[in-house]
Amino acid sequence: MLWLLVFVGGGVCAAQVAVSTPAGKTPQVLVKSSKPAKAVPPPKPVLAPPAGNLVIIGGGLRADNAEVWQRIVMLAGGKGARIGVFGSASINPEKSAQNTVNKLNQYGAQAFFIPLGVTLPNSDYRKAAEDPEVVAAIHSATGIYFTGGDQARITKALVRPDGKHTAALDAVWDVYRDGGVVAGSSAGAAIMSTTMFYDAKPTLDMLKQGVNDGHEIASGLGFIGDDVFVDQHLLVRGRFARMIPVMLKKGYQIGLGIDENSAMVVNAKRDVEIIGYSGALLLDLSAAITDRGIKGFNISNATISYLDRGDKFNLVSREFTPSADKADNKLDPNQPDTREPVFTNDILGNNAVLDLMVNLIDNAQQEAIGIAFGNPRDAYPDLGFEFRFSKTINSVGYSSTEVEAYSVLKLRMDIRPIQLQQPLYRYR
Repeated sequence: MLWLLVFVGGGVCAAQVAVSTPAGKTPQVLVKSSKPAKAVPPPKPVLAPPAGNLVIIGGGLRADNAEVWQRIVMLAGGKGARIGVFGSASINPEKSAQNTVNKLNQYGAQAFFIPLGVTLPNSDYRKAAEDPEVVAAIHSATGIYFTGGDQARITKALVRPDGKHTAALDAVWDVYRDGGVVAGSSAGAAIMSTTMFYDAKPTLDMLKQGVNDGHEIASGLGFIGDDVFVDQHLLVRGRFARMIPVMLKKGYQIGLGIDENSAMVVNAKRDVEIIGYSGALLLDLSAAITDRGIKGFNISNATISYLDRGDKFNLVSREFTPSADKADNKLDPNQPDTREPVFTNDILGNNAVLDLMVNLIDNAQQEAIGIAFGNPRDAYPDLGFEFRFSKTINSVGYSSTEVEAYSVLKLRMDIRPIQLQQPLYRYR
């Protein structure tokens, strides 16, 4: 038996060496180090994709919108489904949540209030987010609903200061992974992507001044995945344009913006179905480019589509399926309904972008123009933007055979800065 000095990992340790030399054999040396070997860390657990569904509501959900309320209850298990309601976004969490509890119960659920919110009186929200009783209540649910308000209050209540999940947030994810539904309206929709609007400026100001982490945007809860950006109140507030600088900054190729009193249902196969009163805008920046030689925000070759109620779109295959009333009524580009030029001087106005898209897709014209300027007293009053929409060989339109409704797919959109001379003068 011999003792040797052995260099291990840059250090020196004593090693006991046993030498065995059977006749006619090469000596074998067995080394036993006195320095313990480093433990191999266990592999990180691989979490299965969520088996549940999302119902992402654009805000302003009316009590009589049975299609959306019933879908939430159905996805949570049907009549008697236990749905935990977070009023965390509201200044008055209990009142906000109770209003939603009452509506869900009218449609057959057994909904209940989750007592967790930064503005909830007589409550420490950090303790509540780790409270075993609160966590057990969440785990007892097959559905979760986040009400509207300020989305920053939701993330503050459910995410620890170091960025890690609270026990309550882990429980919500457990419900979702196990096949439950996670629904949210307005602020409750904003948290669905990994990035959300935080202290957002008006849309035009974002185009003029840009977006910054911790100011206009912050981290969301990411239920829809890290590859899709979500926004809400979309058409009535002309918010589609504010999505684009965020998507460029954070590297999103796909953006979904849902209108008020409407919802996007996203299942485990990542099929998106539009239900409710209106529809959603789909932005695809996978082939878009920006010109750094142009001073100011600009983008070329973005793709914009309008998904109407009843339409479906798969986020993986990018395949579109029109609603049943449009399936056999694809528009013929060789037989357009109109030949009038399409233009709007307020592309960020209420439903202006949808009106322009619908007027263009069934038109002999190949382009449409929209412009956006702010108040003359705003910062940079002479700076505005031109939005140019163009039909390509991939552009498709569908028309309903039952009502005046359209689906519009794959229009090209280019945005560039323009200037309007200030002050404005009247002709005499």
